[in-house]
Amino acid sequence: MADITFDIVKHYGVLSEEKSGWKKELNLVSWNGRTPKIDIRDWAPEHDKMGKGATLTSEEAARLAELLAGALAHGAPAQKDPPDAP
Repeated sequence: MADITFDIVKHYGVLSEEKSGWKKELNLVSWNGRTPKIDIRDWAPEHDKMGKGATLTSEEAARLAELLAGALAHGAPAQKDPPDAP
């Protein structure tokens, strides 16, 4: 399997953080030297490992923003993490 290269061109923010230090981030990322895309995925603290995520073109990101705004305006339920099991 070929190595995957990436360059985080711009960091927009952190959506959430796990106790382990991994963070779900919104970034602009160039994968394998290609045109940068909006990227949502989990990253290890040093950005040396990443989890599965989603990459979006600017058009897809704009459509997602519209859909999210509509869902939130119509009372999409907020979901909290379940309490830790004993």
